[in-house]
Formats: sequence, C-alpha cells, structure tokens
Amino acid sequence: MTKTLNIAMIGGGFMGRAHAMAYATMPMCYWPAPAFAHRKVLVDVSDERAADGAARFGFDEASTDWRDAVTRKDIHVVDIVTPNDSHAEIAIAALEAGKHVICEKPLARSGAEAKTMYEAATKAGTVNMVAFNYRRTPAVAQAKKYIEDGRIGQVRNFRGTYLQDWSADPSGPLSWRFQKEVAGSGAVGDIGTHVVDFARYLVGEIVAVNSMVHTYIPERPLQADALDKLGASDKSGGGPTGKVDVDDEMIALLRFANGAVGSIEATRNAYGRNNFLTFEVHGSEGSIAFNYERMDELQVMFADDPADARGFRTVYTGPAHSNGDALWPIPALGIGYAETKIIECHDFFAAIANGTKASPDFEDGWRVSAIADGILESGETQRWVPTVP
Repeated sequence: MTKTLNIAMIGGGFMGRAHAMAYATMPMCYWPAPAFAHRKVLVDVSDERAADGAARFGFDEASTDWRDAVTRKDIHVVDIVTPNDSHAEIAIAALEAGKHVICEKPLARSGAEAKTMYEAATKAGTVNMVAFNYRRTPAVAQAKKYIEDGRIGQVRNFRGTYLQDWSADPSGPLSWRFQKEVAGSGAVGDIGTHVVDFARYLVGEIVAVNSMVHTYIPERPLQADALDKLGASDKSGGGPTGKVDVDDEMIALLRFANGAVGSIEATRNAYGRNNFLTFEVHGSEGSIAFNYERMDELQVMFADDPADARGFRTVYTGPAHSNGDALWPIPALGIGYAETKIIECHDFFAAIANGTKASPDFEDGWRVSAIADGILESGETQRWVPTVP
C-alpha cells in the first residue's frame, strides 16, 4: 500500500503555491506514486495569511506556530518555503524531531549556517533535500546523461548565466531579498546558486573562484507589507527608502576539481532578460547548450558528426528522455516551472519511500553556500578564493 505523508508547509507565498501544486498533481503524473501527500497544516506569519494560504493551497489547518507544527507526531514532512533567515532554525528543529525536510534554496545565508543544517541532517538520518528544481528540467538531465555517457568527451569548459530584470527599476520596493540580514546575499544567493548547482551537477566540484561583485542601486523604497513581490509591482518614488546591502550582479571564474574551467554570471538588473538561465558545456568531443526560456530544447554538437552536418542541432525533450513517460506523450508539447517541481516532489518522496538519499541534499546545499561565500569574498579581495569547505 502506498504510504501517505502528512505535510507541514512553513510559508505561504508564491513558492508555497508551487510546492502545493506539486503535492496535488505528482500522483497524476507518476502512477503508482511513491507516496501520497496529505496537505495537513500551513504556517504563516499571521492568522489571516495562514488561513488564506491553507484554503488556497488545500491544507486542512492553518497555524502561526511553526515550532508546534514541526514537532507534531502526525507530521512526516516539513517543507520550508520561508525567507532565508529562518531556514536554519526551522530545519534543525524539524530534523531533531525526526522529520523529513525539504528546504528552498539557497539552503542558508552563509556556508557556516548551512553547515549547521547539514550536520543536523546527518545526525537525524532522515531524508533531506534542497530545492534546486531547475536541474529537474528534462533537457538538463539529458545533458548530464550525454556527459556521463562520454558523448562530448572530457569536459573542458562550463559557461553559465542567470539573468533577470525584475530589480532593474530603482523604484522597485525593498524586498527582503535586498537585505543581507534576511537574504544573506543578493544575486549571488538568490539566482547565482542555481547556476552553481548546474555547474556542480554537470561538471563536478568547484574548488576555487575569482569574481567581481557589484551593487548598482544602493537604496529602494520601503515596502508596504511583508509580501515578497520580487519588485514586479508597487513601484513607488519620493517616499522613505531603505539601504540595499546585497549584490546586484556577479561575474566569476571557476576552477573545477577535474581540471575543467568555467565562468558564471548572475544579475537581476538585465533589462529584457526575464528568466535567462543558460549553460554551455564544451568537451573534447562535442558541446551542449541549454536555455531555460526554451526549456524543451537542448542544443548538441558531437565532433564525430559527418563533416557536412557539423554544428548545433536541437533535441526536443519528450517521452524518450528523463521523466518523459510521466509528463506528456509528444516531444516539445511543452513543460514549465510546475513540472520541475512535480519531478522534484516525486524524487523526494521516492527517497523517503525507498530509504535512500535525496539529491541535491543538505550536503550539496552547504557546498553551494560555501561557493557563494567564496564568490563574495573574492569580490572584495579580487583574489582567487578556495571553495572546498
């Protein structure tokens, strides 16, 4: 009989919606499901927001007490979708209570903070996952398969970008994402960590970085409420402002343990770029390129192609590729962000059901946070910084 897992979700913002959709729809895609999710209790900062989130996302109960929720005997999984400054406290309490934990990225505000979460997870022995969902995109998984199968030979170079424009307007409000005490960092932690996760997933461990880090907009209008709107609405000017003390952009050079080199760039101030998450991987026998804004496509070029057919060609993901049999029956029919969360939910529940490790887990989250620390340090010192903790 398939097990039912009772979920306590801490946080009810837009990321809570994505997770709740995955809980509801995962069995529709994966049948029989490794486990069923029972949306038991949703916790938020006020009675009104908790009740609204519980009703909207299909949870039985609403609460403002996360400490009670993570220690309840009827709760099996704690899902953390809160701002970064509360990740460690909630996760460690849940792990000490013997719960399985999934936490949104970045795992923590710093490598040191993330390490405390990893150590608690190791001690607990329960399943833990950090939600780098973009690696669940079937085209990205296919890129990894090509690399592991040796189709592009020895990897020599990785180039990654994550460019957005939602914070390019100075009149966008001072979200918690612009405050170091809450977020830990800006573009580095918020979106740059996704590119770092791609680099580690596809190529291997990053051992040193050399970076430039810059803040363009030093102050922003104070936000009217606590709801995170990603600077996309409520533009204002002329009122009180607050200090931005995180980075707007970073560019970093990478050294990998296996001898490969690379570069990554992340900014939330690139007008015209909505969710431009890309990578290229170049090897001794070919190359692979991916753009999340065309997420059903993977560009490939293999050196053993005939001379009259050399150049990039497009592979459209579908039933023949990773998780293809669980999604849609026609290649390039179209998937989106929600599907990456559905796959993530399936993989997390499968690890719980099978008693195996999830990936990426809190160790991966800690190592990514340590790399983010190295990028920030190098941005200040203008030197190569080792990143293996």
